Amino acid sequence: MQEKIKVLLSEVEEFKAESKEQLEEFRIKLLGSKGKIKDLFADFKNVPNEEKKEVGQLINNLKVKTQAKFDEFKSSLAGEDSSLALDLDLSRTATPVELGSRHPISIVRNEIIDIFSRIGFTVSEGPEIEDDWHNFSALNFPPEHPARDMQDTFFVESEEGDIALRTHTSSVQVRIMENTKPPIRTLSPGRVYRNEAISARAHCFFHQVEGLYIAESVSFADLKQTLMYFAKEMFGEETKIRLRPSYFPFTEPSAEMDVSCSVCNSKGCNVCKYTGYLEIMGCGMVDPNVLENCGINSKKYTGFAFGMGVERIAMLKYKINDLRLFSENDVRFLEQFKSAF
Repeated sequence: MQEKIKVLLSEVEEFKAESKEQLEEFRIKLLGSKGKIKDLFADFKNVPNEEKKEVGQLINNLKVKTQAKFDEFKSSLAGEDSSLALDLDLSRTATPVELGSRHPISIVRNEIIDIFSRIGFTVSEGPEIEDDWHNFSALNFPPEHPARDMQDTFFVESEEGDIALRTHTSSVQVRIMENTKPPIRTLSPGRVYRNEAISARAHCFFHQVEGLYIAESVSFADLKQTLMYFAKEMFGEETKIRLRPSYFPFTEPSAEMDVSCSVCNSKGCNVCKYTGYLEIMGCGMVDPNVLENCGINSKKYTGFAFGMGVERIAMLKYKINDLRLFSENDVRFLEQFKSAF
């Protein structure tokens, strides 16, 4: 029996498994319920008493080494399988789950920020609930200005005085001018609110991106070139712009900027009111009174400001003819923008 044990021990030491099938055959042959080690224990009763101690130790040693060999290859083969399984997410459902996408407003907002960041504009943000000073007074709105009327502004009842949902992100620019020494070159993106009738071209809440540049010797020519650069980067090299004289309390001179309508290729549609152009922003040179209100020397510094509605830009970019689509959460509409980011 000792010779049989030595032969089996030599077989165990020389064994190498290259697959799970070979390892399983090894286990059944030696460690199985009808394996050779089981047979050795069955024959142990026939061993002479004076040899039982030595033979018993040999059988136990064989069993321990066989089990260790089996465990060694079981672990190594399992490691190979686990490395292959790393690419599989076993927690995923059998049914494919479609990926979502960014909202078109977010896509366009980020693109606007990216365009202006290339020419040195940084991003600044502020609260959506504002006091009278930052939303109106500092921006040169006289007490009788129509924008202060309940028909245009959502006011909030407060013991602290006139509080309202901001009607523009110019309030953020006021905060920047109050706390920053020129030169200033910043963008203020965010949601704003106005008490307007909801239609294909207007909503009671929408998104704006406003820009401000203040430094020495800033001119209207700088403003025009900046806006021309933006229009061509956003809508393409063939885009045309026009500046029309306008009025805003916080800029002087002021202008409205139009771009050629990409929805109808300037042929005329309900979005551009059949003019071939669509107004996308107001702009102008910062009024000296606004600079002084914010603690900036208007004799030394000049600047320009502009503000645009993100929805209006998105309508032009993606040829959308109804602004209400952006806030209706229609999955059929939103799915069209999966490849846009």
